[in-house]
Amino acid sequence: MKKKLIRITTVPISLKILLNDQLKFMSRHFKVVGISSDEKELLEVTRFEDIRTIPLNMSREITPIKDLISLIKMIIVLIKEKPEIVHTHTPKAGIVGMMAAFICRVPHRLHTVAGLPVMEAVGKKKKLLLFVEKLTYACSTKIYPNSKGLEKYILNNNLTKKEKLKVIGYGSSNGVDTDHFKKTNDVMMTSREILKKYSLENQFVFCFVGRIVKDKGVNELLSSFDKLSKIFSDVKLLLVGNQEEELDPISDTSKKILIENKNIINIGFQNDIRPFLSSSNCFVFPTYREGFPNVVLQACSMELPCIVTNINGCNEIIEHDKNGLIVEPKNKNELYNAMKIFLDDKKLSNKLSLNIREDIITKYDRKQFFEYLLNEYNEVLND
Repeated sequence: MKKKLIRITTVPISLKILLNDQLKFMSRHFKVVGISSDEKELLEVTRFEDIRTIPLNMSREITPIKDLISLIKMIIVLIKEKPEIVHTHTPKAGIVGMMAAFICRVPHRLHTVAGLPVMEAVGKKKKLLLFVEKLTYACSTKIYPNSKGLEKYILNNNLTKKEKLKVIGYGSSNGVDTDHFKKTNDVMMTSREILKKYSLENQFVFCFVGRIVKDKGVNELLSSFDKLSKIFSDVKLLLVGNQEEELDPISDTSKKILIENKNIINIGFQNDIRPFLSSSNCFVFPTYREGFPNVVLQACSMELPCIVTNINGCNEIIEHDKNGLIVEPKNKNELYNAMKIFLDDKKLSNKLSLNIREDIITKYDRKQFFEYLLNEYNEVLND
């Protein structure tokens, strides 16, 4: 008889995109139940992953009263479901799910750490977030940082004991679907249409994929590119992602550059980013903090060299001068110089892309990651 595994995220898009295909795979071995906030994406998770889901609203922000209500509802759900394993992702789902699982004496309480907002917090907010992380880990029986850098950060801040920590495989929360992220005929056909539509032929194209927010280093990216585009006439920047105005907006200066610089093409959110990666010469991801960035794995799987910041996850995928360049976060001068290196030596992009896909397949292929995680579940249950 299959044991019950409950997976919890704060918002359904994390189940839908960040854990894409994983729940369907695990349902061959467990009775899998997904819990997340009540949004239409949760119905899509039910259909696509072929699992049962339970809507339970959780706020992404610090909201004590709402969080208490979520905790009580989660306790009620776990009492009813009686799972052998509860596995949480994202900070709010972590604290709510792990506390509820601890109170309900769920035997195996697992939490994946995939990026920590506390890294960029200061003052009282930082102290509060550190306390929340520490409490989450105290309620857990096992914690999975999805990068070696996050594991080091957790230990350096004395958030939990070393024995509780484990990085699955080489890192990541879900690996990358290398069968999907590759240059197929269909992808290349769409790529040629994009090149023509946006007049990208004979241009050197930088690409960014992600939320258009401060924490992703977009201010530094726009400033650096704006400066470069005044020197080089054959350069373009593709921005693929939603611009968020509420939680972490870019600066007014950046907004002005975005409007006035005609060499910047603001595409907006896209369900399929592969043709845009295929239309580019270099992927730029100057983020301040990450867990283990899926988009860098995806870019590398598409044979695209990267410029990334020297933070955990990014500096574990990219090796300087081998498959990309590494710059310090929040340093627009370093970012500018790295981007200029690619423009000064147009052959560098091809050189750095050699064997880049093979390395990703060897270390981070999704099917292999699923097996790593399944083995971990079985070890946990057998202990």
